[in-house]
Amino acid sequence: MAIKVKRSYRFALRSSVIISLLAALVLYGLQWYTNTMNYGVLIIFIACLFGFSVAILQVRIEKFIYRRIKKIYDDVALLESSSLTSDPITTDMRTLTAEIEKFAKDKKIEIDTLKIREEYRKDFLGNVSHELKTPLFTVQGYILTLLDGAMEDPKIRKKYLERAEKGVDRLIYIVKDLDLITKLEVGDLNLELERFDILELIQSVFDLLEMKASKKEITLMFDMDYPEPIYVYGDEEKIQQVLTNLLVNSIKYGHVNGTTEVSVENLIKNKVIIRVTDNGEGIAAQNIPRLFERFYRVDKSGSRKEGGSGLGLSIVKHIIEAHGEKIYVESVEDLGSEFSFTLEKSTEEIDTNL
Repeated sequence: MAIKVKRSYRFALRSSVIISLLAALVLYGLQWYTNTMNYGVLIIFIACLFGFSVAILQVRIEKFIYRRIKKIYDDVALLESSSLTSDPITTDMRTLTAEIEKFAKDKKIEIDTLKIREEYRKDFLGNVSHELKTPLFTVQGYILTLLDGAMEDPKIRKKYLERAEKGVDRLIYIVKDLDLITKLEVGDLNLELERFDILELIQSVFDLLEMKASKKEITLMFDMDYPEPIYVYGDEEKIQQVLTNLLVNSIKYGHVNGTTEVSVENLIKNKVIIRVTDNGEGIAAQNIPRLFERFYRVDKSGSRKEGGSGLGLSIVKHIIEAHGEKIYVESVEDLGSEFSFTLEKSTEEIDTNL
């Protein structure tokens, strides 16, 4: 790569002026002392001295500075930085200072980002191991008990095998959710966009979760009667997963004899907003910003009695964002929560309402 040196004569000029003035004073004093005053000689001498000083200082200082600045560039090149070494090497101190400051700022941001990612990686690995070890140890415990002689009893054998199966099912559930969220995060999951009736989809999710809700005597309902279908545009299967995750959470953390209400409202001309509102436990304000993180649990006791992979809300967020939409949450502790997300109306639905 050709090296282009940007020259700065300011230092050499100022230094040469000072040298010339001092030399002029000395020569003037000598001529005055020896009574040989000759202004012509004095002017020629000062002019020549000034010219030589500028040339010598510029060449010498630039070479001196250039060697050290080039070393800085070479050292930076070891860091494989393209933000500094891609530019021509310069000996202009103002430009160089600005470049170094920018380089340092970029590196600080990069280091801070790496620290955040490292913390995230540690948390993620810790959470994954914590989520996986419980069902693994459970399955291992039942199998070891059977191998130690319990399988001779048909009743115990069947019961322990059924419990081990549940542990394996939980492992499969966690792994599937991890695979799904990984695909969502890297954009490797293709959405099959189509037109469908969101009201019909909500009702089908109600039907699927009817037995689960009845165990806690929670009523799943619409906020009102909807006389006409509301057609939206999206991946029906993925939106069903979103609704299922939100409704399952409302059932898990809902009060006995509680309600979970779903509403579909027009937001703007080409958007609807779907709200899932319950009167359950609610969420503390300090937990809301982290709700959609992987494996984040509001319950810090470590209890897993409610099941789940800890990835449900994170998956919900990624699915909605993959549609180019937004998800919102509002909650008051002990009063309930409302999760809402937007969807695009289908073109036919918009045309009908015009």
